Amino acid sequence: MVSPSSPGCVLLVVLLLWVSAGGGTAQLVVNVRNRGGDVTQESIMADTDQDIITLEFQKSDGTLVTMVIDFKSEVQIFKALILGEMERGQSQYQVICQVTKFSKNEFISSDAMSKLRQKNPGTIRNAEDDKGQEHLVMDMGVDLEKSAVISRHIYNICAEAGAATYTRETDLKYLAKGDNKTLTTLLQATRRLTPSRAVRCMDSSDWLKPCTCQLEICIGWYPCGLKYCRGKDGNGKVINYRCGIKTCRKCRQFDYHVKQKQLCVWDEMWQ
Repeated sequence: MVSPSSPGCVLLVVLLLWVSAGGGTAQLVVNVRNRGGDVTQESIMADTDQDIITLEFQKSDGTLVTMVIDFKSEVQIFKALILGEMERGQSQYQVICQVTKFSKNEFISSDAMSKLRQKNPGTIRNAEDDKGQEHLVMDMGVDLEKSAVISRHIYNICAEAGAATYTRETDLKYLAKGDNKTLTTLLQATRRLTPSRAVRCMDSSDWLKPCTCQLEICIGWYPCGLKYCRGKDGNGKVINYRCGIKTCRKCRQFDYHVKQKQLCVWDEMWQ
C-alpha cells in the first residue's frame, strides 16, 4: 500500500470540484480556457452504474453542447442545441446529433472519472495536449426508433434532434467488429443520405436548395489518460501507482447533407 505521504495520494486532490449526485453518479465542474481565450465552464458527470460519461458546456454564442460516451457500446454522442435568430425568421433553436464510434483510450473510464477530486475549484484549466481537428463526413441518418441497437442512450439524448441525427457507415462497420449479421442489424437502424454534390451551405444563396452543412464541436478540456509514477510500498518494494491525469482538447468538424440551407442556420451566420 502506498503511504499517505507518497505522490500516490496526489490523484485524490489534483483535479476537479466534486459534487455528489447520488447513486453511482458524480458530477464535476471545471473552468476551461478555450483556443480563443474565452473561459467556459464544463460539467462532467460520471455514471458508473450505466458506464457512461456526460460532458456539457455552453459556448459564448449560446450553443449548448453535450457529449455522452457510452463505454459499453463504444459509442459517443454529440448533441448541439443551437439558438436561432428570431428576427430572421429562424426557429427558436435547432438540435443536431452526431453519433460516432469511441475508442476506449480516448477518455478515462467512468470509474476513474468518478474518483477525481480538486483542491482549487476556481482554477482555470488548459489542456496539456491539443489533438487538433478531426474531419468526419456523416453519410447516414439514424432512425431513433431503432437506435437502441447502436446505443440505448441515443433515443433519449437525441429525441429533440429527430431526423437530424447522423452517423457514418465506417463507424457502424467498426462497431460490428467484422460480424456481417451485426452490421446488417446496425444498418437497419439507419438510412443512407443522398450524397450532396452541392456547395457548402455557407456559400449557397438559395435557402431552399440542398447543401452540405458543416458543424464544428470542440471539447476544450477532458481527461484523456491516467499518469503513473513509480514508488515504494511499506515493505520497500518498487510499485507503479496512479499519480494524476493527462488532459487533452480536440475539435471535430462534421459535414452532412441537409435538404435546405435554412436547416443550417449557423453556416449562414458565419458568413
